[in-house]
Amino acid sequence: MVPELLGAAATVGSVGVLYLASAARVVKQYERGVLFRLGRLYGEARAPGFTLVIPFVDRLHKVNMQIVTMPVPAQEGITRDNVTVRVDAVVYFRVIDPASALVKVEDYKFAVSQMAQTSLRSIIGKSDLDDLLSNREKLNQGLELMIDSPAVGWGVQVDRVEIKDVSLPDTMKRSMARQAEADRERRARIINADAELQASKKLAEAAQQMEDTPSALQLRLLQTIVAVAAEKNSTLVLPFPVELLRFLERAQSPASDGDSAPAGG
Repeated sequence: MVPELLGAAATVGSVGVLYLASAARVVKQYERGVLFRLGRLYGEARAPGFTLVIPFVDRLHKVNMQIVTMPVPAQEGITRDNVTVRVDAVVYFRVIDPASALVKVEDYKFAVSQMAQTSLRSIIGKSDLDDLLSNREKLNQGLELMIDSPAVGWGVQVDRVEIKDVSLPDTMKRSMARQAEADRERRARIINADAELQASKKLAEAAQQMEDTPSALQLRLLQTIVAVAAEKNSTLVLPFPVELLRFLERAQSPASDGDSAPAGG
Protein backbone atom coordinates (compact mmCIF):
# COMPACT_ATOMS: atom_id res chain seq x y z
CA MET A 1 0.00 0.00 0.00
CA VAL A 2 2.78 2.43 0.88
CA PRO A 3 4.65 1.97 -2.40
CA GLU A 4 1.45 2.67 -4.30
CA LEU A 5 0.90 5.89 -2.35
CA LEU A 6 4.46 6.97 -2.95
CA GLY A 7 4.09 6.29 -6.66
CA ALA A 8 0.85 8.26 -6.83
CA ALA A 9 2.44 11.15 -4.95
CA ALA A 10 5.41 11.12 -7.32
CA THR A 11 3.07 11.13 -10.30
CA VAL A 12 1.04 14.05 -8.93
CA GLY A 13 4.25 15.92 -8.17
CA SER A 14 5.55 15.35 -11.68
CA VAL A 15 2.28 16.54 -13.17
CA GLY A 16 2.36 19.62 -10.93
CA VAL A 17 5.93 20.44 -11.97
CA LEU A 18 5.04 20.06 -15.64
CA TYR A 19 1.95 22.22 -15.20
CA LEU A 20 3.96 24.92 -13.41
CA ALA A 21 6.63 24.83 -16.08
CA SER A 22 4.06 25.23 -18.85
CA ALA A 23 2.19 27.96 -16.96
CA ALA A 24 5.19 30.05 -15.90
CA ARG A 25 6.12 33.14 -17.92
CA VAL A 26 8.74 35.83 -17.38
CA VAL A 27 8.16 39.36 -18.62
CA LYS A 28 11.30 41.48 -18.98
CA GLN A 29 11.67 44.98 -17.55
CA TYR A 30 11.21 46.70 -20.92
CA GLU A 31 8.20 44.55 -21.89
CA ARG A 32 4.53 44.26 -21.00
CA GLY A 33 2.48 41.07 -21.26
CA VAL A 34 -0.93 41.18 -22.96
CA LEU A 35 -3.06 38.15 -22.04
CA PHE A 36 -5.67 36.59 -24.32
CA ARG A 37 -7.95 34.00 -22.73
CA LEU A 38 -9.77 31.85 -25.27
CA GLY A 39 -9.09 34.52 -27.87
CA ARG A 40 -10.41 37.44 -25.83
CA LEU A 41 -8.41 40.22 -24.20
CA TYR A 42 -8.25 39.51 -20.49
CA GLY A 43 -7.37 41.98 -17.78
CA GLU A 44 -4.66 44.59 -17.73
CA ALA A 45 -1.22 44.20 -19.21
CA ARG A 46 1.07 42.06 -17.06
CA ALA A 47 3.88 43.93 -15.34
CA PRO A 48 7.53 42.87 -15.61
CA GLY A 49 8.53 39.84 -13.60
CA PHE A 50 7.21 36.32 -13.03
CA THR A 51 3.60 35.56 -13.98
CA LEU A 52 1.39 32.49 -14.47
CA VAL A 53 -1.06 31.63 -17.25
CA ILE A 54 -3.46 28.74 -17.81
CA PRO A 55 -1.86 26.34 -20.27
CA PHE A 56 -3.77 25.70 -23.52
CA VAL A 57 -6.26 28.40 -22.51
CA ASP A 58 -4.25 31.59 -22.19
CA ARG A 59 -1.82 33.11 -24.65
CA LEU A 60 0.59 35.78 -23.45
CA HIS A 61 1.94 38.27 -26.02
CA LYS A 62 4.95 40.35 -24.99
CA VAL A 63 5.12 43.91 -26.31
CA ASN A 64 8.39 45.85 -26.35
CA MET A 65 8.01 49.27 -24.70
CA GLN A 66 11.42 50.63 -25.73
CA ILE A 67 11.85 53.54 -28.14
CA VAL A 68 12.07 52.24 -31.69
CA THR A 69 14.34 53.97 -34.21
CA MET A 70 12.87 53.48 -37.68
CA PRO A 71 14.52 54.89 -40.83
CA VAL A 72 12.12 56.15 -43.46
CA PRO A 73 13.19 55.21 -47.01
CA ALA A 74 14.05 58.11 -49.29
CA GLN A 75 10.96 59.56 -50.94
CA GLU A 76 11.08 61.40 -54.26
CA GLY A 77 8.74 64.29 -54.85
CA ILE A 78 8.29 67.72 -56.38
CA THR A 79 8.41 70.74 -54.11
CA ARG A 80 5.99 73.64 -54.28
CA ASP A 81 8.48 75.59 -56.43
CA ASN A 82 8.75 72.66 -58.92
CA VAL A 83 12.08 71.15 -57.88
CA THR A 84 12.52 67.36 -57.83
CA VAL A 85 14.15 66.17 -54.61
CA ARG A 86 14.71 62.97 -52.65
CA VAL A 87 14.26 63.21 -48.89
CA ASP A 88 14.82 60.57 -46.21
CA ALA A 89 14.05 60.77 -42.50
CA VAL A 90 14.10 58.84 -39.24
CA VAL A 91 11.22 58.31 -36.79
CA TYR A 92 11.51 57.69 -33.04
CA PHE A 93 8.40 56.15 -31.47
CA ARG A 94 7.35 53.86 -28.64
CA VAL A 95 4.30 51.88 -27.51
CA ILE A 96 2.28 53.47 -24.72
CA ASP A 97 -0.75 51.12 -24.81
CA PRO A 98 0.33 47.51 -25.51
CA ALA A 99 -3.26 46.21 -25.72
CA SER A 100 -4.22 48.73 -28.43
CA ALA A 101 -0.97 48.07 -30.32
CA LEU A 102 -1.96 44.40 -30.61
CA VAL A 103 -5.73 44.66 -31.03
CA LYS A 104 -6.34 47.82 -33.09
CA VAL A 105 -3.66 47.37 -35.75
CA GLU A 106 -2.23 44.25 -37.36
CA ASP A 107 1.42 45.37 -37.37
CA TYR A 108 2.01 48.72 -35.68
CA LYS A 109 5.62 49.01 -36.90
CA PHE A 110 4.60 48.52 -40.53
CA ALA A 111 1.70 50.94 -40.07
CA VAL A 112 3.97 53.65 -38.63
CA SER A 113 6.46 53.10 -41.46
CA GLN A 114 3.81 53.51 -44.17
CA MET A 115 2.33 56.55 -42.46
CA ALA A 116 5.79 58.14 -42.20
CA GLN A 117 6.46 57.62 -45.92
CA THR A 118 3.09 59.06 -46.90
CA SER A 119 3.52 62.06 -44.60
CA LEU A 120 7.03 62.70 -45.90
CA ARG A 121 5.80 62.84 -49.50
CA SER A 122 3.03 65.19 -48.43
CA ILE A 123 5.50 67.49 -46.67
CA ILE A 124 7.71 67.60 -49.78
CA GLY A 125 4.78 68.73 -51.93
CA LYS A 126 3.76 71.47 -49.49
CA SER A 127 7.24 72.95 -48.94
CA ASP A 128 9.66 75.08 -50.92
CA LEU A 129 13.23 74.03 -51.56
CA ASP A 130 14.57 76.72 -49.24
CA ASP A 131 12.41 75.36 -46.40
CA LEU A 132 13.75 71.82 -46.91
CA LEU A 133 17.32 73.10 -46.80
CA SER A 134 17.21 75.73 -44.06
CA ASN A 135 13.96 75.42 -42.08
CA ARG A 136 14.02 71.75 -41.16
CA GLU A 137 12.97 72.19 -37.54
CA LYS A 138 9.57 73.50 -38.56
CA LEU A 139 9.15 70.71 -41.10
CA ASN A 140 10.13 68.12 -38.48
CA GLN A 141 7.39 69.39 -36.18
CA GLY A 142 4.80 69.28 -38.95
CA LEU A 143 5.88 65.79 -39.96
CA GLU A 144 5.74 64.60 -36.36
CA LEU A 145 2.19 65.92 -35.99
CA MET A 146 1.05 64.23 -39.19
CA ILE A 147 2.39 60.83 -38.07
CA ASP A 148 1.39 61.10 -34.43
CA SER A 149 -2.29 61.93 -35.07
CA PRO A 150 -3.32 58.47 -36.34
CA ALA A 151 -0.67 56.62 -34.33
CA VAL A 152 -2.26 57.65 -31.02
CA GLY A 153 -5.24 55.44 -31.80
CA TRP A 154 -2.88 52.50 -32.29
CA GLY A 155 -1.37 52.86 -28.81
CA VAL A 156 1.83 54.34 -30.28
CA GLN A 157 3.41 57.71 -29.47
CA VAL A 158 5.82 59.42 -31.86
CA ASP A 159 8.60 61.09 -29.86
CA ARG A 160 10.55 62.77 -32.66
CA VAL A 161 10.93 62.91 -36.45
CA GLU A 162 14.11 64.13 -38.13
CA ILE A 163 14.75 64.81 -41.82
CA LYS A 164 18.18 63.32 -42.48
CA ASP A 165 19.17 64.30 -46.00
CA VAL A 166 17.84 66.19 -49.02
CA SER A 167 19.24 65.02 -52.38
CA LEU A 168 19.11 67.49 -55.27
CA PRO A 169 19.62 66.91 -59.02
CA ASP A 170 23.07 67.75 -60.39
CA THR A 171 21.69 70.59 -62.50
CA MET A 172 20.14 72.19 -59.43
CA LYS A 173 23.41 71.80 -57.50
CA ARG A 174 25.29 73.61 -60.28
CA SER A 175 22.69 76.39 -60.38
CA MET A 176 22.90 76.86 -56.62
CA ALA A 177 26.71 76.88 -56.81
CA ARG A 178 26.61 79.60 -59.48
CA GLN A 179 24.13 81.59 -57.41
CA ALA A 180 26.34 81.33 -54.31
CA GLU A 181 29.42 82.30 -56.33
CA ALA A 182 27.63 85.34 -57.78
CA ASP A 183 26.50 86.38 -54.32
CA ARG A 184 30.04 86.09 -52.94
CA GLU A 185 31.39 88.12 -55.87
CA ARG A 186 28.74 90.79 -55.25
CA ARG A 187 29.74 91.05 -51.59
CA ALA A 188 33.43 91.21 -52.55
CA ARG A 189 32.79 94.10 -54.96
CA ILE A 190 30.80 95.97 -52.33
CA ILE A 191 33.61 95.51 -49.81
CA ASN A 192 36.22 96.69 -52.34
CA ALA A 193 34.12 99.73 -53.25
CA ASP A 194 33.67 100.59 -49.60
CA ALA A 195 37.40 100.25 -49.03
CA GLU A 196 38.12 102.55 -52.01
CA LEU A 197 35.67 105.11 -50.62
CA GLN A 198 37.29 105.07 -47.19
CA ALA A 199 40.79 105.24 -48.72
CA SER A 200 39.80 108.19 -50.92
CA LYS A 201 38.46 110.06 -47.90
CA LYS A 202 41.67 109.47 -46.00
CA LEU A 203 43.77 110.55 -48.99
CA ALA A 204 41.71 113.71 -49.34
CA GLU A 205 42.29 114.49 -45.66
CA ALA A 206 46.03 113.82 -46.10
CA ALA A 207 46.18 116.08 -49.16
CA GLN A 208 44.42 118.85 -47.29
CA GLN A 209 46.85 118.51 -44.39
CA MET A 210 49.86 118.64 -46.73
CA GLU A 211 48.42 121.70 -48.45
CA ASP A 212 48.09 123.47 -45.12
CA THR A 213 51.56 122.33 -44.01
CA PRO A 214 53.94 122.10 -47.01
CA SER A 215 56.77 120.74 -44.87
CA ALA A 216 54.75 117.55 -44.36
CA LEU A 217 55.16 116.77 -48.07
CA GLN A 218 58.93 117.04 -47.76
CA LEU A 219 58.95 114.73 -44.74
CA ARG A 220 56.81 112.23 -46.63
CA LEU A 221 59.25 112.34 -49.54
CA LEU A 222 62.17 111.63 -47.21
CA GLN A 223 60.29 108.66 -45.72
CA THR A 224 59.69 107.29 -49.22
CA ILE A 225 63.42 107.57 -50.01
CA VAL A 226 64.31 105.67 -46.84
CA ALA A 227 61.78 102.92 -47.63
CA VAL A 228 63.01 102.48 -51.19
CA ALA A 229 66.69 102.56 -50.16
CA ALA A 230 66.09 99.62 -47.82
CA GLU A 231 65.42 97.38 -50.86
CA LYS A 232 69.12 97.69 -51.97
CA ASN A 233 68.28 98.75 -55.53
CA SER A 234 71.06 99.95 -57.85
CA THR A 235 68.78 102.46 -59.55
CA LEU A 236 66.39 104.76 -57.77
CA VAL A 237 63.67 106.59 -59.69
CA LEU A 238 62.13 109.21 -57.48
CA PRO A 239 59.34 111.54 -58.58
CA PHE A 240 59.99 115.09 -57.55
CA PRO A 241 56.75 116.90 -56.71
CA VAL A 242 56.22 120.39 -58.03
CA GLU A 243 54.86 121.44 -54.67
CA LEU A 244 58.29 120.83 -53.15
CA LEU A 245 59.87 123.19 -55.69
CA ARG A 246 57.33 125.83 -54.80
CA PHE A 247 58.09 125.29 -51.14
CA LEU A 248 61.80 125.75 -51.79
CA GLU A 249 61.09 128.90 -53.85
CA ARG A 250 59.07 130.38 -51.01
CA ALA A 251 61.85 129.47 -48.59
CA GLN A 252 64.48 131.19 -50.76
CA SER A 253 62.41 134.31 -51.42
CA PRO A 254 62.90 135.84 -47.90
CA ALA A 255 66.63 135.17 -48.10
CA SER A 256 66.92 136.89 -51.46
CA ASP A 257 65.03 139.93 -50.21
CA GLY A 258 67.29 140.12 -47.18
CA ASP A 259 70.45 140.13 -49.35
CA SER A 260 69.16 142.81 -51.71
CA ALA A 261 68.20 145.26 -48.94
CA PRO A 262 71.79 146.03 -47.71
CA ALA A 263 73.01 146.36 -51.30
CA GLY A 264 70.47 149.07 -52.01
CA GLY A 265 71.55 151.04 -48.88
